[in-house]
Amino acid sequence: MYLFFKRLFDITMALALVIVLSPIIIGVSIYLLLALKSRNIIFKQRRVGLNNKPFNVYKFKTMLDTTDAEGKLLPDEQRLTRTGLMLRKYSLDELPQLFNILNGTMSFIGPRPLLVDYLPLYNSTQLRRHEVLPGISGWAQVNGRNAISWEQKFEYDVWYVDNMSWLLDLKICLLTVKKVLQSDGISSATAATMERFTGTK
Repeated sequence: MYLFFKRLFDITMALALVIVLSPIIIGVSIYLLLALKSRNIIFKQRRVGLNNKPFNVYKFKTMLDTTDAEGKLLPDEQRLTRTGLMLRKYSLDELPQLFNILNGTMSFIGPRPLLVDYLPLYNSTQLRRHEVLPGISGWAQVNGRNAISWEQKFEYDVWYVDNMSWLLDLKICLLTVKKVLQSDGISSATAATMERFTGTK
């Protein structure tokens, strides 16, 4: 029953936020068009969602597509722009994910959707993070975000799956606002974003 009301809340709130935040969404779009000098301002990437099904996640673009001599993308810290850093600081790059919520591939609260490449690397416990819709924010995000290890993130994700409730979701929402205002946990200790997951040893 809670999942029904959670989905109803997601749709209602996402629609309301798209309307209320439309000036910000339009403003960021125009700013990126000018800053990046490109029409390609939306970052689209395949991620894993509910029941291990891949979907396209949407974000405002925060990094350039600069490659090396072999055509491989440069490290994140070399491609992350000052504009992108500002968007990440205030989580404005996440705004297009409101449309992921509307199309049913994401929720406001849930484990963050991760790369399809990681799917074969999870152990049986870690794989349980896909038993619920992925979220814009989640229990792992308010308990360290990119500043904690992958293993700790997955422990938080699975704990959320086992303890999901409207009170917990409300708590995560409030803590998310606090984290955004404090710009806390944006980067890991050793990278501009987060190192790739290579499996639990």
